[in-house]
Parts: sequence; structure tokens; C-alpha cells
Amino acid sequence: MKHILTEELLQSLTADTPSISPKFFYDDIGSHLFDVITLLDEYYPTRTEKWIMDTYQRGIADAVAHCDVLIDLGAGNCAKGSQLFDSIAPKQYRALDISKEYVEAAVADLQKQFPQIEMSAHAIDLSLPLAFPDLQALRKVFFYPGSSIGNFDPEKADQFFMNLAQECYESGGLLIGVDLVKDTQTLHLAYNDPLGVTAAFNLNALLNVNRLIGSNFQLQDWEHHAFFNASLSRIEMHLRARSDVQVILPGNGSQDHIISFGVGDLIHTENSYKYTQEHFVEKLRRAGFADIQCWTDPNKYFLVCFAKV
Repeated sequence: MKHILTEELLQSLTADTPSISPKFFYDDIGSHLFDVITLLDEYYPTRTEKWIMDTYQRGIADAVAHCDVLIDLGAGNCAKGSQLFDSIAPKQYRALDISKEYVEAAVADLQKQFPQIEMSAHAIDLSLPLAFPDLQALRKVFFYPGSSIGNFDPEKADQFFMNLAQECYESGGLLIGVDLVKDTQTLHLAYNDPLGVTAAFNLNALLNVNRLIGSNFQLQDWEHHAFFNASLSRIEMHLRARSDVQVILPGNGSQDHIISFGVGDLIHTENSYKYTQEHFVEKLRRAGFADIQCWTDPNKYFLVCFAKV
């Protein structure tokens, strides 16, 4: 596993646009830091999505109709998924997340509160195709809140939606939250909070990479850099070199790999695409979802959709 990760990171860090996949944010520390981000005044998506889910709870539940299995994509601490238990009453709950220990602990705690629901935790990379052959005969509701879909490039998002539509097997659907286009200042503050939590979250990816493969990133050599790219309708997060630096990626029984960065050089760590409602609904339709219902907030900051096949 270490060798595979080293090769992946070597390839991404030496590309024309050096990058580290967003999946490396979510070790145990990173997962907790993201939980803190969602509490910040500047980070509107979480509270706005919650307002929509609470305000239109009955309408959402009516749209879902019934649910054999709730599949929580990127479940994290499972707080959002568990808020659906009363309204849509799933018989089973599957929590999927990249951080194995974090999601397992969350599900173990949740199972004590809801012993009547069959639960399981799964460490899964959502950038890879998903398959649930054992659930083919059951009505599945995929739940993907928090505008995490924004982390996918548009083409990858299309593939992701087509994968989920196929996995529904003509039953069930997708309940998803997505961030909408809005004024640049609001977007900027959401990813550059004055307290520096988002900066810590971004920098922690380097510590996670060090832990996983034994590299020697030093936090003092890097700083958080995030901005809205209007031409691509996305927030971009980067790590920017504060000085000239060399990073060592240990070889697998062979020579170490040395990567050089100059002052001001960037490592791209995340995109967060922002959509219009019309564009997002069209993406769902193209992927194979036919019946799409939408709910939003008065400011039209955020959108929640339930899309049936």
C-alpha cells in the first residue's frame, strides 16, 4: 500500500500542475478539523444545507418515499446521515468514508442509539467506481451532502452520477447537496477564515502524507492559498511554498525521490465547483436520473436535490 501511495504522489507532485488528492485531507486529525470548519460563521454551506433539510424535511421524505438502505457517501461523523433516520426510516445504513478509524468509531456510537437499524462502516475512496451487488434487489438512497460533489471535476462528476444511477437498478435515487454560484467575497471568506482552521486543514494533508509514506514535508515551508477562479466557477485550494524547498519521497527499496519547489510554487490540493441550479439538474438528467426535485434557501446559496432513476 505504501509503495502504491508513493507512486501516486510522485506522479501527482511531478506533474505540470503539482497536486495532492483531496483524499489525503481526511486522516483522523483532518476529519476533526473539517468538523470544526463546518461550525465557523464564514462557512455557510453546512448551516444553509441544514436549514433546507430541516425546513423541507416532510417534502424530502415524501420524495424519497421509502428506503431499504441509506448509503451515506463521505459519511464522516455520520451526523448528517443520522438526521434522516426519523424521516425516511431506513432499514439499513451504510457509512462510506476514506477515513477508516473515524467512520468506524462514528458508526459504533450511532448503532447504540439506533439498535433497530442494521449498520456498517466501509473505508472507500469515492473517486473509484462504486458497486453494491449484494443490495441489487433493495431500494437504495444514496446520500451525498455538503457539496462534496464540488470536489469532482465536471467530467468526473458526470461519471460519478452515471455510476450511482446504474447502482440504483431502477429503484431509489440520490439525495445530494450542492453549493451554488454567489458573490466572490462570500466564497472567499468560506475558504479563508480568519481563525485559520481551513489553513490548518489544508496543511494537515502534508502531515498525513508524511505519516503514510515517510516523506519529509515541513509545515513551516508552506502556506494556505485559496481563491475563486471565476472562469472555471470553482474555488481552488493550494499549498504555496514560502521558500525554496526540496521534499524527499522514500523509494521502495530503491533510491529516494527528491522533488524541488521554488518560492511561490503551488501544490493544488482541492477544487470546489459552484453550480447554477439549471446546470446541476441537467447534469443529473444526463446521467440517467429522470425525476428531480429541488429545494433551496431564500438567498439561493445552496441546493438540495432528490433525483430518482
